[in-house]
Formats: sequence, structure tokens, C-alpha cells
Amino acid sequence: MGSKIQMQDWPYLKKYQKENSKLPALKSGQKRIVFMGDSITEFWSALCPEFFAGKPYINRGISGQTSPQMLIRFRADVIALKPTIVVLLAGANDIAGNTGPSTLEMITDNIFSMAELAKAHQIKVILCSVLPAYDFHWKPGSFPAEKIVTLNTMIKKYSDANEILYLDYYSALVDERKGLKAAYADDGVHPNKAGYEVMNSLAEKAIEKVLSKK
Repeated sequence: MGSKIQMQDWPYLKKYQKENSKLPALKSGQKRIVFMGDSITEFWSALCPEFFAGKPYINRGISGQTSPQMLIRFRADVIALKPTIVVLLAGANDIAGNTGPSTLEMITDNIFSMAELAKAHQIKVILCSVLPAYDFHWKPGSFPAEKIVTLNTMIKKYSDANEILYLDYYSALVDERKGLKAAYADDGVHPNKAGYEVMNSLAEKAIEKVLSKK
């Protein structure tokens, strides 16, 4: 995240600028789904390309990003693409302090603002739980586990109050230490192929559920 472009372009709007401009127009009846997030979203396409292949799924994850960065690029990387649904996963890098100190309320302010922007543009929202993590390898000793539990509780409460589907990856991936199960991650934070396969199934079910609602 230390390149000159990213220093000048804090939210990294340039990353998907060309891809966004080349996206084909939606065909009649086509339902585009945008996945918005950080490295867990970005790496999904590389480790599980079959999940995205042949589907109108657009990956707009950027490694290392925090929720304020996503909020700034939300119009360019989500709203302008005119999706039917946005699947939003954010918060882990905020807890790690990637772009400075952040309270849980600051994180949810940004996540909920993105949800409200989407709804204002008739885009249906799926809010995802933050994945479990016992520690962050790039910031050892940060002890994020309990903060993640609290943040997920806040996201679920908002989702329930606003008739938004809450996609619970956390419960399917968590171990007895409130970390990511070793079978699903090689570094304790980022899912491996097996971890993404669990997420594939949960995401597909959530998308189908939202699309089936009138």
C-alpha cells in the first residue's frame, strides 16, 4: 500500500478505473452483483476464480483498505456500476489501525453510510460479518478477537433493524480461540481455498435469498 499512486490517491480510485469504464452495459434482466471489501474480497477471485466465472459478479476488493477508503470510492466502484446487490465486507483493517486509530462506532458509521448510499440508489445490500482473527500478523499484539465480536453484533443489529440481510461468515469459520480455523487460513487472517469454499456457499445462498425477495 506504499506506492506513489496510492499515496496520492488515498482511496485508490485509480485501481478499478479502467475496468469500470470497460464494463459492458447490463443486458435486459441481468442482475449484477458487486463485492466490495478489502484483501479478503480482492484475493477471492485469485483463489476461487470458479466462484466468479460465468456470473455477473464484480470484485471490487482492495487489499489493506479501511472503511473510510471504501466509502470514498463507493460511488465509483459500486453505485456507478448499477448492480442489483452489493455484498459489503469491511472493518478488519480499521480494527488493525491501517489508516489510523478508529473506534467501532467510526467503523459502523462508514459501513452504514455505504449501506444507506446503496439503498438510496435502489441497490440491495448484504452486510457481511467480519471474519474471525485471533491476531493480525502485520500488527502483532493487537488482540482483535473481542472487537470483531462486538463489531459483528453492531452490524447484525443494524441489519435486522433495517431489513438488510446479514451474511454470517464468522460462525462458520471461527475456532475455540475466536480466531480463524487453521483449516481455513494459512496466516490466521486471510482465507485459503478451503475457507473461500465455505464463503462461496454462504454468499450464494445470501444472494439467492435477496434476489428472491420482491
